[in-house]
Amino acid sequence: MKTDLTDTTSSKINKALVLGRRAIGTPAIGMVLTLVIVTDEENAYDALKAANEASREHPSRTLVVIKRPSRSPRDRANARLDAEVRLGADASTGETVVLRLYGEVIDHAQSVVLPLLLPDAPVVVWWPVQGPTDPANDPLGALGQRRVTDSYASEHPVRDLTARAAAYTPGDTDLSWTRITPWRSMLAAALDQVTCEVTAAEVEGEEFNPSVELLAMWLADRLKIPVKRSASAGPGLTAVRMETTCGPIVLHRPDATLATLCIEGQPDRSVALKRRETSELIAEELRRLDPDDTYASALRYGVDRLGEAARPAGGGAAEPDERSAEDQTAGEKPAAKKAATKSPAKKAAAK
Repeated sequence: MKTDLTDTTSSKINKALVLGRRAIGTPAIGMVLTLVIVTDEENAYDALKAANEASREHPSRTLVVIKRPSRSPRDRANARLDAEVRLGADASTGETVVLRLYGEVIDHAQSVVLPLLLPDAPVVVWWPVQGPTDPANDPLGALGQRRVTDSYASEHPVRDLTARAAAYTPGDTDLSWTRITPWRSMLAAALDQVTCEVTAAEVEGEEFNPSVELLAMWLADRLKIPVKRSASAGPGLTAVRMETTCGPIVLHRPDATLATLCIEGQPDRSVALKRRETSELIAEELRRLDPDDTYASALRYGVDRLGEAARPAGGGAAEPDERSAEDQTAGEKPAAKKAATKSPAKKAAAK
C-alpha cells in the first residue's frame, strides 16, 4: 500500500501511517527501531533497497530524508514537504516514509523527522553517501543512538577517516569498518593457531579503499607492531601478510570471493571471504546498538602512523597529503609478541 502526500506535514504523515495500518491490519508493535536514511535522489533507490532487505532481520520504520536543493531564490523561500507512505508489501516487513524536503525546510530536517520516530525505540541514522565529518553534531545525527557513515563513498576517504577520528563520539561507526569483520575474525583465528611472535605486517588492497587503512590500523593498534599499507589492483582488500618468528602468515584473496590462508608448517586452506552487499553490512550494524570501542581505538590510531609499502607498476599514486611516507616507520624496532598477546585480537574481531 502506498500513499502520496504533497505539501504535507509530519502530523498528516502520522495520520496516514495509522490509517494505512488499519487498512491492511498490520500493527506497529513488531518494529524494533527507527532507521533514518539521509541521502540524495540519485542514491535513494539503492539505499532503500538495502534497508528493505535488512528489515527482514530488523523490522523497523524507515524514514528516507531526501533534500532537494532549489535553483532560484524564489524556490528557496518556499518551504515544502512531500512524502510517500509505504506499508505492507511496498515496505518489506516494516514501514517506509520517503520525505522530500524543499526550500527552507531543508535546514530544519530534524523538526520533520522527530515527530515520526517510533516512541521508546532506538534510532539509527545512516548516510549512504556524503556523510558529515562530525555525525554526532549533525542535526539529524543528534537524534540517533548509532550513526553510520560510509567513507568508501567519499571523494577523499582517507582524509575523512582522519577527520572522523578527531570528531569521534561513542555510537559512530563506518560501513568501511563493517566490511572487514570477516577479515578480522579470520586473522584472529589464524593467530590462535600459532605460538610465535608477530613482528610486522602488511595490508594490501585497492587504491582509496578506507577498509584497507582501517584493517591496518586495527592490526597495528591491537598487536603493537609496525604495519604497512600497499596498493593492488583490487577488488577491495586482497592480502594480509604477517611476519612471525615461525614464518609468515598470509591471507590472500585475489578474486573477491575465495581466500587462501597460508600458515608456516600447515597445509594451505581455502576459506570463504566474499565481498558482502550493503544490505548485509547495514543488517550487521543494526544488530548492535552499543558503542563500538574496537572501532574507536583503531580509528584513533591514525592513518599517518602507517607505513607505505612499494607500489606495483601501474598501481597509481596515493592521494596527496593523505598517507604517510616510509620514513615514519623506518628504524622502528617492533616489540616481541608473545602468544598471550594474540587473544586480544580475537576478542577485537568479535563484533
